[in-house]
Amino acid sequence: MSSVSYKVTYESGSGEIIEKKSRFLAAVQPVTSEEEAAAFIGAVKKKYWDASHNCSAFTIGRNHELTRCSDDGEPSGTAGRPMLDVLLREDIHNTAVVVTRYFGGTLLGTGGLVRAYQKSVQAGLAGAVVIEKQQGQMLDIVTDYNGLGKIQYLTAQRKIPVLDTEYTDRVVIHAVIPLELKNEFAKAVTEGTSGTAELVWGETAEFAEIADKIHVF
Repeated sequence: MSSVSYKVTYESGSGEIIEKKSRFLAAVQPVTSEEEAAAFIGAVKKKYWDASHNCSAFTIGRNHELTRCSDDGEPSGTAGRPMLDVLLREDIHNTAVVVTRYFGGTLLGTGGLVRAYQKSVQAGLAGAVVIEKQQGQMLDIVTDYNGLGKIQYLTAQRKIPVLDTEYTDRVVIHAVIPLELKNEFAKAVTEGTSGTAELVWGETAEFAEIADKIHVF
């Protein structure tokens, strides 16, 4: 993963595990603020009001600027922090998770609890859609038909996401260029078309591939 990309939860998900008759339900949700995270955690607690515990963790920000976790009555350090550690270890951002436990009558011990809560978060993440967002800049490449083949070769070679192509008396290729490739790609296009292609740069944007399609945010 490049320095200008990061993973986020795109679609919520859930998972479930059973450990010694205790039932653990994990709910994973994309969040972008502490308020959103608190609302999500509160909603899960309300839904599973009869559970033994509703432990939670969330991380917000490109650099995990805001993190919180709660053991919700489990022994200190056996639930919330291990759950948060999974998110941080997987380097997943802007994500909240609640693991609901229905006690099955058998104590799991400190190590058993840590493993169960971490395994639950992993199950929840497996049920969610996690994507890798990249930083890029919108670019329109205006070329004549003679330069089209060369530009198509350059974009394919670098796996540049092409969003659309317009064919009139000239060709306009709408693309999003990863920031780390911006200068090198511009130079390659200019050299490859002997300066005949026009590069029209647009806004910076985040983009990700979701189900084999490029989405710009």
